[in-house]
Amino acid sequence: MMELQETSVYCPYCGEPISVLLNPEDVGLDYIEDCQVCCRPIEFSIFEAGNGALEALVRSDTE
Repeated sequence: MMELQETSVYCPYCGEPISVLLNPEDVGLDYIEDCQVCCRPIEFSIFEAGNGALEALVRSDTE
């Protein structure tokens, strides 16, 4: 069973750090999740880094 990985990202709108759980099954997927601080929609792209850790590329819906 694959474990969720917790990471922090910065909201592209308000700049606040937010904590998110990344699912290994989501590698290669894009999805939208609202910022926990300002409630604006953040676009996430999940990928696996060279060391095997999961990472999220985040952007606003205007980028």
